[in-house]
Amino acid sequence: MKKRKVMISNIIMCFILIASIIMAASIGSASLTVRGSLQIILSRVPIVRHFISLEGIKPTFEIIVWNIRIPRILLAGLCGASLSLVGVCFQGLFRNPLADPQIIGVSSGAALGATLAVLSGVSVSFAGLSGIGLFAFLGAIVTVVLVYRISCTGNRAPVVHIILTGTAVSSMLSAVISLLLCMRREDLEKIYMWTLGSFSGATMNKVIFLLIFLVICGVIIFIFAKDLDMILTGEEAAMSLGVDTVMVKKILIVVASVLVAVSVSVSGTIGFVGLIIPHIVRLICGPKHRKLMPLAALTGAVFLIWCDTIARTIRSPGEIPVGVVTALCGAPYFLYLLNRSKKKVV
Repeated sequence: MKKRKVMISNIIMCFILIASIIMAASIGSASLTVRGSLQIILSRVPIVRHFISLEGIKPTFEIIVWNIRIPRILLAGLCGASLSLVGVCFQGLFRNPLADPQIIGVSSGAALGATLAVLSGVSVSFAGLSGIGLFAFLGAIVTVVLVYRISCTGNRAPVVHIILTGTAVSSMLSAVISLLLCMRREDLEKIYMWTLGSFSGATMNKVIFLLIFLVICGVIIFIFAKDLDMILTGEEAAMSLGVDTVMVKKILIVVASVLVAVSVSVSGTIGFVGLIIPHIVRLICGPKHRKLMPLAALTGAVFLIWCDTIARTIRSPGEIPVGVVTALCGAPYFLYLLNRSKKKVV
């Protein structure tokens, strides 16, 4: 019965995701009917497009929907899925319900990389990433390697050491960013807005770039779903059941961190998605990671699509950073989790 409930939930969430993409594509400063946006989207689908007529729809609407809104919506959905999936992974790996993709300093490393790119005026690009995105990716990866190396005791990296090291390194990098910005105040606004997250620079190249990493990293994380179930019972118990916890931690930390780094490089830092979505989904399908991961990814995609839709329309024709919207949604839920855990302790 539980398995059937999870399967039905996944199917429903798939339909909600498709509906969200179509509806979000019709919302904006240039208003368009849901039917019109659906026609434009279907007109680009092979085979189906031969049966779709765009009569009565202005060519400018086609450009707005397909060239501007759809890449942005898809990028937001992929980022939401990535961050939610990593949130599920880290909460299981660290056995901490408050763990999220930023717990080991990835976001701070990415922010420092982006800051250095802006201050140095780098103009290179690679695989659809601008200089800022590329430096953000490299900064995130270097930070993960640094945190893991510092956390290692012999051949092992205890969870507590990783979390504490990540917190310390994150604080240090934030201090370095603040110091650099104090020296170059004219670039403060650009960096600050980047750290709050935005999909305004979305392109199909970025969508494809993130999709490739999401598929590869997502499959690897899913392969270790049963190992994560065992690790939840404790590392010693997992080892007694034949799980090589040291190897599993190394692989999952690297893979999940790479996925976060790619997400951050195309969107800036977006908080709370990887924290609240796994908790909400866990109420539906339980703690088993093989059931939890697909539904969390779908739910995260829908959540961030609508957060971005709110961000780009609430001050139309301007926009606010999407990280502000996710924080307004996520912070109250975070406080609720803290309050609930406090009551359990008492």
